[in-house]
Amino acid sequence: MKQPFLRRLYFLCLITGVLSSCGRNIQDNKPADEAAKINLQLGVEYMRREKHDIALNKFQKALMLDNNYADAHNAIAVLYERLKLDNEAKQHYQKALTLKPKDSDTHNNYGQFLCRHKQWKEAEKHFLIALENPVYRSPEIPYTNAGLCLRSINSTKAEEYLRQALQKNPNFPRALYQMADLSYNQERYVQAQRYLQRYIEIAKHTSKTLLLGIRIEDALNNGSETARYASMLRKNFPDASETQLINQLEKQQ
Repeated sequence: MKQPFLRRLYFLCLITGVLSSCGRNIQDNKPADEAAKINLQLGVEYMRREKHDIALNKFQKALMLDNNYADAHNAIAVLYERLKLDNEAKQHYQKALTLKPKDSDTHNNYGQFLCRHKQWKEAEKHFLIALENPVYRSPEIPYTNAGLCLRSINSTKAEEYLRQALQKNPNFPRALYQMADLSYNQERYVQAQRYLQRYIEIAKHTSKTLLLGIRIEDALNNGSETARYASMLRKNFPDASETQLINQLEKQQ
């Protein structure tokens, strides 16, 4: 019987976002040493707490115990990416996909990695492979990531992916924000306002969403709403770059 602490860590592993495969797919993988599983789960929790040195040690231990543990390769790749060790991240993503070629979480993570390196078409391919799994629990994530990735090269396709994300999950905050931002950039201000309102109904404001709100309401000549968003931005995020931008713009007027 698992100790309560380890059971709690296992639960945390199950509910994690990009790394949820570490707990969910253990049964699907080559049976790993129990100690490797525990080290992976501990590493995920330490990474979530941004204790990256300890997380790295745990992932390395997991792979020492079982170098064919695909979920551990996926996890350490994410960590290496956060540490800006891109060569190491790429090697472990590719190793994970060699061991589990159809793993949706790894394809989604690797797609994001490739997108950050401006390999947009290759990234799109991995997002689409992630979506091939008919029982993938969160298809809105790779759809949104594909939309984000393609915005700079094909806004039409990007919008298609974001709409598909919202079809899968109408209350997915990242997709709602991106649709609001995309609509604003296409000068569809009323539509942008509606997407941002849907975002506000389910998620908390960030400095980015408040700045977008300022821009949308200003474009619609809604002076009171523009001022309200600006006040919220200054009050809640006084040191944010978005606040500094607004202050500079107002000084120039």
